[in-house]
Amino acid sequence: MSLIQNLPYEWLVGLRYTRAGKRSGRNSFISFISLISVSGIALGVAALIVVLSVMNGFQKEVTDRMLSVLAHIEIFDASGGMPNWRQAEQEAFRNPAVKGAAPFVETRGMLLRDGEMRPTVIRGVLPSEERKVSEVANQIKQGSFDALTPGSFNIVLGSALARSLNVTVGDKVTMALAQTQPTPAGVLPRLKSFNVVGIFEAGHYEFDSALSFVSLEDAEKMERLDAPSGLRLRIADMHKAPQVAEELKGSMSGDLIMRDWSKLNANWFAAVQTEKRMMFIILTLIIAVAAFNLVSTLVMTVTDKQADIAILRTLGSSPRSIMKIFMVQGALVGIMGTLVGVTLGVIVALNIDVIVPFIEHLLGVQFLSKDIYLISEMPSDLRWPDVFKIGGLSVLLAFVATIYPSWSASRVKPAEALRYE
Repeated sequence: MSLIQNLPYEWLVGLRYTRAGKRSGRNSFISFISLISVSGIALGVAALIVVLSVMNGFQKEVTDRMLSVLAHIEIFDASGGMPNWRQAEQEAFRNPAVKGAAPFVETRGMLLRDGEMRPTVIRGVLPSEERKVSEVANQIKQGSFDALTPGSFNIVLGSALARSLNVTVGDKVTMALAQTQPTPAGVLPRLKSFNVVGIFEAGHYEFDSALSFVSLEDAEKMERLDAPSGLRLRIADMHKAPQVAEELKGSMSGDLIMRDWSKLNANWFAAVQTEKRMMFIILTLIIAVAAFNLVSTLVMTVTDKQADIAILRTLGSSPRSIMKIFMVQGALVGIMGTLVGVTLGVIVALNIDVIVPFIEHLLGVQFLSKDIYLISEMPSDLRWPDVFKIGGLSVLLAFVATIYPSWSASRVKPAEALRYE
C-alpha cells in the first residue's frame, strides 16, 4: 500500500480513473467500455499465440517426418561419382557436428505393374549404413528393410506408391529407367524386374507416394556406375545444417557439392513462412482493433473528467502531467489485456492436446480425420520469442492508442471547462 502511495500523482490519478466509478452511471459505463477493451486485447493476444503455436506445431511435425527420410546434408562429387566414399566419410566425421554418414545412389524412373505406371525416386542404400542417417528402417509397415541385399534386386516402396500400384510384399514390379538400350526392335528404355520386400510409411505423402529403396549395388548396376553418387550426413543440430555444410566444403578434399535439407524443400518452407507472416498480420489487426477501442474510451473519459482536469490545471499541473495521467490509464488497460491474453494463450497452447480432444468429444466431431489427414492430432509448439513479440506489440499498440486522447486532455482550458460547473 505504501508503495502505491509513493507513486507520482499522475500514476495515482490514472489508476483511480481506471477503476469503476461510483458517482454516476456515466463513470460505470466508461469502466465497462474499458473492460471490453481489456477483453478484446486479451482475446486477440491469446488467439495469436494459439494460432502461431499450432502453425509451428504443424511445421515441426511435417519437418520431422520429412527428415525421417531426408538426410540433413547431401554431398556430391562434381565428377559424378564418389569412389573413395570411405575417405570422404572419415573427413566428414572430423567435424564434431556430424553424427552419421551413409553412401547412396539416387535416380528417377517408372514402376510398372499390371498396366499401372507410377514415377518414382529410386534411392540405392546400404541398409546397415542408412540407419545412421534416416528413420526409414523404423518406418517399415510390412516386410524387412534388411532384405535389400546386393544382387537380389529387391525393392522397398512407400505405402501410397504401393497402394497405387496395388502391390504388397512378395509381388513383383518392373522398373523402367530413363536410360535407353539398343535392341532389334529399336531403342527402348532399360527395364528390370524387382521383388517387393518391404513397404514403409513416413507420414509424408510426397515420400510415401514417390520414393523407393533398393540395394546400393543394384542401383549402381542399374545406373551403370562404379561408385556411389555421394554421401548423406546426419548432424547433431539440424538447424545448423547450412553452417555445417559450409564448414565441410572448406575442410573436405575434392571438388564437392553440398546440399542441406532446407535447400531441398526451399519452396515448402518459403510457403509456410509466408503463411505464418500473413496470419500474424491478420490476427494483429484483431489486437489493433481492440487496442484502438481505447481511443473512444479515453475520449469519453476526457470529456467526463474535464472539470477534474481544470482543477488540476489551476492547482499547478502542467499539460504534460495531464497527458501522463491519461496515458497511464490507457497503458494500464493495454498491459492488463496483454497479461490476461498471454496467460490464456500460453495455457491453451500448452494444453491443446487435451483441450481439442475434449471439444471433439463434446461436439461429437473430429477436426482432423485419420481418413483424410496424415496428421490426426492437433500439434502445438509454443515458442517464447513469439510470445514476447506478441505481448510487446500489443502493449505498443495500446500505448499508441493513448496518444491522441491524452494530448487532447492536455489541451483543455480550465476557464472553459469550469464555465458550466
